Amino acid sequence: MSEPVRLGGMALANGVLVHGPGHWACAIRHADGRLELASGRKSIRASEVRSPVLRVPARVAEVLALLPEVGRALPAAELPFVQGRVLAAFAGTSAVVRGLRSSGLSPGAQEVIAVLLTLVPTSFALRGTDVAAYHGAEHIAIGSYEHGEPRPREHERCGSHMLAPLLALTAAGNVLAGKVARTARGRIAARALAGAGALAAAGELYGWALRHPDRPLARALAWPGATLQSRVLTAEPTPEQLEVAQAALEECLRLEAAAG
Repeated sequence: MSEPVRLGGMALANGVLVHGPGHWACAIRHADGRLELASGRKSIRASEVRSPVLRVPARVAEVLALLPEVGRALPAAELPFVQGRVLAAFAGTSAVVRGLRSSGLSPGAQEVIAVLLTLVPTSFALRGTDVAAYHGAEHIAIGSYEHGEPRPREHERCGSHMLAPLLALTAAGNVLAGKVARTARGRIAARALAGAGALAAAGELYGWALRHPDRPLARALAWPGATLQSRVLTAEPTPEQLEVAQAALEECLRLEAAAG
C-alpha cells in the first residue's frame, strides 16, 4: 500500500479547502444547498523547502498565497477571518495590546497577556459558527483518508498543537526585543524578527512532537492546543458538511494522482 499524500486543510464559513504538495481543492455549500467545487495548482510549494529556518514560514506563505486563488475561483467562498465580528475582534485586540505596551506592567506580563489575546479573533471566527463544524469535517475527511478508517473530528496534525510553543516563544522573543531595541521603530522591527524566529522554532518543536507523540514533553506541548481544538475550534459536522469536505479531499487527491 502506498503512503498517503500529505494533506493540509482550512475550514471556511461555508466549506472546506484541502491542499496537497502541489495542488488544492475547495468545496463550498451555497445557501440553496448547491455544492460548488474549484481546484488548481499551487503557486508556492512549501514541500520543496528543506531549510529548518524557512520550512514553517514557507508553509504559512503557501496558504496565504492560496487564499486569493480560492477567492477568484470561488467568489462565494466565505473566509473565516474576513467576517465582520472577527475583524472587530482583531481591531479590539490590537487596541488592548497597544495599551499594554504603555502600561506599568512588567515586560514579561505585557507579552504574556499580548500573546494570549491573539487567541481572541480565532475564537470569534470559530466558536458557535459553521466554521467549527467545517473544521471538524475537514479533520474527519483528511484523518480518515490518512489512517484508512473512520476518525474523530480532532486531528493530531492540526496547527492548534503548535500554539503553546509558538505563544511561549513569541512572548520570550518580544521581551528580548524590547530590551535590545532603543527606539519605537527598532522595537517593531525586532519584534517582527522575533516573531519569525518563534514561528520557525515552534514549527520544529511541533514536528519533533509529531514524530515522538509518546514523549512526556511532546504530550505537554500538544495538550493546550489539543484541548482548544476539542472544546472550541471544532464541532461535530452534519452529513452535508462532511460531503463538502469529502468532495474537496477527493478532488485534491485526483489532481495529485494525475500529476504523478
